[in-house]
Order: sequence, then structure tokens, then C-alpha cells
Amino acid sequence: MSKNHYIIPLFVPHEGCPHNCVFCNQNSITGSTEKVTAITVKDTVEEYLKTIDRENSIVEISFFGGTFTAIPLEKQIELLTAAKYYKDRGIVDFIRLSTRPDYIDDLILENLKKFSVDIIELGVQSMNDEVLRLAGRGHSKADTVNASIKIKDYGFILGHQIMLGLPGDTFEKDLETCYESLKLKPDLCRIYPALVLKNTPMEVMYKRGEYKPYTLEEAIKIGKEIYSIYSFHNVKIIRVGLQATDNIAEGRDIIDGPYHPAFRELVEGSLLCDMILEQVKSLEGEVNLYINYKYISKLYANKKLFFNDMKRYIITDKLNVLVDNSLKIGEIAFKYKDKCWKMSIFEFISDKVKEGKNYIL
Repeated sequence: MSKNHYIIPLFVPHEGCPHNCVFCNQNSITGSTEKVTAITVKDTVEEYLKTIDRENSIVEISFFGGTFTAIPLEKQIELLTAAKYYKDRGIVDFIRLSTRPDYIDDLILENLKKFSVDIIELGVQSMNDEVLRLAGRGHSKADTVNASIKIKDYGFILGHQIMLGLPGDTFEKDLETCYESLKLKPDLCRIYPALVLKNTPMEVMYKRGEYKPYTLEEAIKIGKEIYSIYSFHNVKIIRVGLQATDNIAEGRDIIDGPYHPAFRELVEGSLLCDMILEQVKSLEGEVNLYINYKYISKLYANKKLFFNDMKRYIITDKLNVLVDNSLKIGEIAFKYKDKCWKMSIFEFISDKVKEGKNYIL
């Protein structure tokens, strides 16, 4: 039986970040303005552990928000000492943190090794220097390359966080970021479409007409492409889209942009309907489609928008959706006359990437 994976999140909002990126309002993104201390770590971990079946779980302490390795070394040591206490005793399995590419060097990595950190996620955002400049990131593509190489050399698990549709971005530049990221062999990634948040420089740019975010439809198109490429190269995609918090709400904190509380499901659901369309578009007569019950929400994502749109392009008007829980998640079975076959979303993605086909260019 697979184990449940629990994240114990500790937000270190803007405490170590020396820059003010155009898209960033850390108070909104993290939902927190309080400073984190060793006591915060202890209290948070203990509270989460009350609800976790430790024997059947993988547990991880994760430092999010801000830029962890830009925090004064004494503060890093304070927080990591508190986290390491639980890892040394087998109470948690992993320690994770996120940081900027330009705040990674040998001294920093040696210290993180000393405190048993496992995973380092880099806020890459883009691998195009002009986009990075317009976004106010304060680091370069070269910084990301150097940091990623060092992190891998030291034996850490490497994560890349990329943002689609930043000022100066295009679909082509987003693809460039993805392919340049892959050259550095990240183990995992997060994919975020850029949003215009209140009280950010990007809000000012937006109101001046200097910046236009992707529409939801555009973000899904480029999101499908990036998702497919990373999946094909066996990079674990741990998030697609900004996570909803009590402090992030459409119409309240989000001025404009492709926000959806289930953005990943939209990307995966659209891909699934693309796969079905390719398999059945030329078939006449009755077609049965079998799917695991747990995967139906993907098929019918966005109030069946993709599913109904897909049906407009097929010949048959008898496409029956049936439940078969023997199928794996991501797998669809088809029956047409005397023929039966299966295909998984991962096979579909692999075929598309190998063929060089995409949705956007």
C-alpha cells in the first residue's frame, strides 16, 4: 500500500528576499506576515503530527515563501536546527526549502547539508534574461544554471519553479524556459501562470497598459505544452497553478490573469479530451469509453467544457462514458464494434512530444 505524503508548511514571508519582483505580494501569496522562529517550527510540527498516521505516511517539513538562504545565517541555523530535531528522530522524512538562484554557493550548500536538508527548490521563473529583467528578478539565467549544477553536485533533490506569461514573455519564451530548465535535470517542478495581484508593481504595469496577462484559455494551452514536456522527461510536477489561500481570492486580491482554483485539473482534463478526440474522431456508430471513477473529474473538468467541445469534432453521436475501476488512473479503455484498446494519458503525451506536435505554435 502506498503511503500518504504530508507537507508541514512553514512560511518565511519575504524575510530573506532582497528584491521586489513585479508579480510579488508576499503577504497575499503566503497568507502570513508573522516572523517564523524555532518555536513556530516546533508548534507547527507538533500540531500537524496530531492528525498524521506516522506509520503509514511520508512527512516533510517545508520552508516556503521569501528566500530562505538569503536570511541571516544565524536565523537559518535556528530554523533548521528545529527541523533537524524531528528528522534525526525519524519523526519526519524530509526537509525542503525554496530560494533564489543567486543565493546559492558552496558555503550555503555545505550548511544545508549539515542540517540534513533534502530538497532545494529554485525560483527560476524564466530562463530568458530579458524577461527576468522586466520581472525585476535581480538574477540571470546564468545564476540559475550555476545554482542548479551546484545543488545537483551536492546531492540535493533539485526543484524548479517556473512562471508562465511574465512581462515580456511569449509562448516561445515559455517553451525556451522549459527546455533550458530540462538541461539542468531538475527532479521536480512547479508551474505557475503569472497573475496580477493587488499592491504589486505588475498591477501598476497592468493599469498603465504595459502588461497583459494570459487569458485562462491561453494559460491552459501553454500549460498543456509545458506539462507534457516535463512529464515526458520524468520530471515530477508537484503543482500547476497558484494554490488558493484564505488571502488569495479572485476579485479581491487578484486583479486579472488566468486564475482558477483547480488549474491543474483544467490542464489535465483538456489533455485527456485531446487524447479521446484523437482516438475516436473518425469513428461512426456507438463508441464506449471506460474510465476509473476517480478520474471522471478530469474528464468533466470545468463543467464539461473540454468534454463537450471535444464532442463537437467527432462523428459519432453515441459516445458512452462507463466506469471501470480496474483501469489505472490516467488510463482510458475504448470499445468500438469488435475492437477494444487502451491508452494512457502518459502514452499520449509521449507520442506528442516525440512527434514534436504542440498546441500553441
